[in-house]
Amino acid sequence: MPRKVFIAATCQNDGKTTLSLGLIAAFKKRFAEVGFIKPIGQRYVIEEGLKVDEDSLLIEILCGIKSRLKDMSPIAVERGFTEKYIMHAKRMVLTHRIKKAFANVASEKDIVIIEGTGHAGVGSCFDLSNAYVAKMLGSKVVLIASGGIGKPIDEIMLNSALFEKHGVKIAGVIINKVLVDKYNKVSELVRRGLKRHGIDVLGVMPYQKTLSSPTVDEISEELGIDFMHGRENAHNIVNKVIVGAMEPHEAWNYIEDGTLIITPGDREDMILMAMSSYLLQSRTASSKIAGIVLTGGIMPHPTIKNLIARSGIPVLMSKEDTYKVTSDVHDLTVKIKPDDINKAEMAIKMVEDYIDIDLLIKKIS
Repeated sequence: MPRKVFIAATCQNDGKTTLSLGLIAAFKKRFAEVGFIKPIGQRYVIEEGLKVDEDSLLIEILCGIKSRLKDMSPIAVERGFTEKYIMHAKRMVLTHRIKKAFANVASEKDIVIIEGTGHAGVGSCFDLSNAYVAKMLGSKVVLIASGGIGKPIDEIMLNSALFEKHGVKIAGVIINKVLVDKYNKVSELVRRGLKRHGIDVLGVMPYQKTLSSPTVDEISEELGIDFMHGRENAHNIVNKVIVGAMEPHEAWNYIEDGTLIITPGDREDMILMAMSSYLLQSRTASSKIAGIVLTGGIMPHPTIKNLIARSGIPVLMSKEDTYKVTSDVHDLTVKIKPDDINKAEMAIKMVEDYIDIDLLIKKIS
């Protein structure tokens, strides 16, 4: 029987996939065969005609995990799934599917990572909470929470209570996204605070803005905005957004590394300023302007369009107004994609550098 570790978070977007990527890489250095499964997925893609959780596909591509995709992602929660279940509950059908998939994934493996979907109670609406699934698969849990002191401790204790109710043991916790200037303080106090409750801290990871920043391509894909030009530079990372509601010479003062400019298509002065900055940075090998989003469905003058095409700058064209686009970019959920090699490597290094892998293995053995 392989070792098992169930990855859960206290909130959405706390870093479960980042942790899973890093743990797989770390475990591969210590075990011959490593398996992965995400029993319930809420964000899926169609792959080989099957609805597969996007994290399972990511793990297969980046980590080379050899299992059937449908075993790695046995249940995809599509639109209307919960409503249909409540009207016609078939818990045994779903549990059987998960158990069968896990048995296939775990076959001849030394250790299996089980990625949950949110906090301990997510999935309760269709009788498959993370706590229940962890109990069903006989796995101990690693909880991940975002940085701070009081907030993560409170959230960890709340989640721990539900896991304990199901008889599931917490192997330890990981605090993620801790601001660098508060790292030492948070690390010490969180360890002290949780030790009083008998919970081990397996690691504290600093905040890495790059992991939380989308690429221009991701903005295009997630928001359904088409490229006008510059798709070859679609992997530029967006760290800051500037709205084209000021004079170009003023906007220039706010440009930082990875800036995305969102402006109406008729603000040709802003477009020219952005292209000038982009061309200058190419000569100096810096990376400031990530791209431009033109809003309102307004097409710039043909001369400007020709300059855009020659510049290579990624430009998206949206029919929505500037405020709507800016709000959507701000609210975007950033996920590591299969072609985000740099982000994946950063996630793997973060886990290796800041998580006590050997303590974790000891706790789940």
